[in-house]
Amino acid sequence: MENTELQTKRHSCAHVMAAAVQQLFPGTKLGIGPAVENGFYYDFDCPHAFTPEDLKTIETKMKELIKARIPFECKHMSKAEAKEFFTRRGETYKLELLEELPEGEITVYLTGDYADLCRGPHVEHTGKINNFKLVTIAGAYWRGDEKRPMLQRIYGLCFNDKDEINAYVKQQEEAAKRDHRKLGPELDLFSINDHVGPGLILMHPKGGMLRKVLEDWIKEENIQRGYDMVYSPHIARLHLFEISGHAGFYSDSMFHPMEVDGDKYQIKPMNCPFHVEIYKSNLRSYRDLPLRYSELGTVYRYERSGALHGLLRVRGFTQDDAHIFCTPEQVEDEVKQCFEFAMHIFKTFGFEKYAVELSTRDPQHPEHFTGKVEDWERAENALRHVLETNHIPYTTHAGEAAFYGPKIDIKVMDAIGRLWQLSTIQFDFNLPERFDLEFVAPEGRKRPIMVHRAMFGSIERFIGVIIEHYAGWFPLWLAPVQAKIVTLTDDQIPYAKEVAAQMRAAGLRPQLDIRPEKLGLKIREAHMQRVPYTLVIGAKEAQEKTLTVRLRDGKNINGLGLSDVIAKMKEEADSRSLVNLFK
Repeated sequence: MENTELQTKRHSCAHVMAAAVQQLFPGTKLGIGPAVENGFYYDFDCPHAFTPEDLKTIETKMKELIKARIPFECKHMSKAEAKEFFTRRGETYKLELLEELPEGEITVYLTGDYADLCRGPHVEHTGKINNFKLVTIAGAYWRGDEKRPMLQRIYGLCFNDKDEINAYVKQQEEAAKRDHRKLGPELDLFSINDHVGPGLILMHPKGGMLRKVLEDWIKEENIQRGYDMVYSPHIARLHLFEISGHAGFYSDSMFHPMEVDGDKYQIKPMNCPFHVEIYKSNLRSYRDLPLRYSELGTVYRYERSGALHGLLRVRGFTQDDAHIFCTPEQVEDEVKQCFEFAMHIFKTFGFEKYAVELSTRDPQHPEHFTGKVEDWERAENALRHVLETNHIPYTTHAGEAAFYGPKIDIKVMDAIGRLWQLSTIQFDFNLPERFDLEFVAPEGRKRPIMVHRAMFGSIERFIGVIIEHYAGWFPLWLAPVQAKIVTLTDDQIPYAKEVAAQMRAAGLRPQLDIRPEKLGLKIREAHMQRVPYTLVIGAKEAQEKTLTVRLRDGKNINGLGLSDVIAKMKEEADSRSLVNLFK
């Protein structure tokens, strides 16, 4: 079955679910019910609070409607007729949607007694629907606005066969075990609380160490590739963002300005205007280009509370941001180098598969984008050329570009087959124009090209992704605590402290557990905290100045010398190995 056919089946399945709900719970009003990746959902305004048990009842009713082979019938109405039709049915949410449609023909799909405002298409009749499963209930504000009514959303799966459903359900069960919102607090990495505010992250000591390792590594990688490190403030005059266009095109995602000394200041949503001002601080020659500015810059964006999601969708985050100022002749090579940088990162962290998307301007909605059409076409063609000459498969998404230029997004596949948006490479001809950037060429002054580039995306999001990718079992070089040193009795404490001191001197990150608790409890807790190695010290080890190394799988390696353990751990950490090297 073609994907479009599957989407049609999923959309039809949403209608059948809504029909079943309205039969089972009279008085239910309809929100929207689209097909989505892996299935469908529908939003309901229902006086009854749905329960997991209700999902089984709704599924049973859906199967009755499917068995009846009820046709999907398309009715064409004028806008006035459609208003009258849905007014009689009391569908207030459909009437609101109707108000936003232009005058002209309206299509309404009927399935027995059920009716929905819908463009279609649908399958021929309900009997064409199979292989579905209702899975979750969630709350959803009408139109995504927290000031509007909270509706009840029911999600369902729909695939070509039951094996695909079973595989997806199994993946979701594994995903629940790996959920960074659960593992992060359990492993004492980070927290979010109402006193600080939603979408604002508190990194605990272990999360802080993980973040430091990531930041140190990405800074060194940037420096090796010719980037200069820059730093910019967290606020600036609103005027800066008026020049850049963010205040006009991006205002819905910006916090309100504050007043300082009679002038308006803006907490920054982007680093790019600051990097532009650094470029402008001196007259640049073509011999200076490309200039590559890199910053781990913290930005703040207003996200609706319903969209916040752990570390993945936040209001304050740090981008591993970079901006490249180059000549038109250099831009393709710079984009290629950015892509190769991204591939290096994915390999280092064990992401073996990825998908590439080219986001372009939507010619049907020019009001959402700034700049000249010919500039957009030149930029889009340049990005396509990089992808195609390097034989990189990609898909194109019209209308998904940033307001200032097209971009390449790279999504990686994690250990259980899910895609995550990480790296972005964006073409920008808008800011050089708005800020009147120049460089001196042999034939006179010219305008540079600007490339925005983020490899991790953001530090917070990347940490969330790798927590789930590794299920909390970080490779040794990333692990906040690389070894837990546990003692059997107080007699071993002096040797345990000696072991910890020598490991720290070697640049490793040990942690002592010298509590008067049972050894089994200490070992179990170290395992639950996802510590790569547990170093056990009993009377024999203390006497012989050795260690018993306990691996993640429960295997013990006895009688190893401290210098050997340190050397092996250093080798594993320094090589950034994704597997343990103890045999």
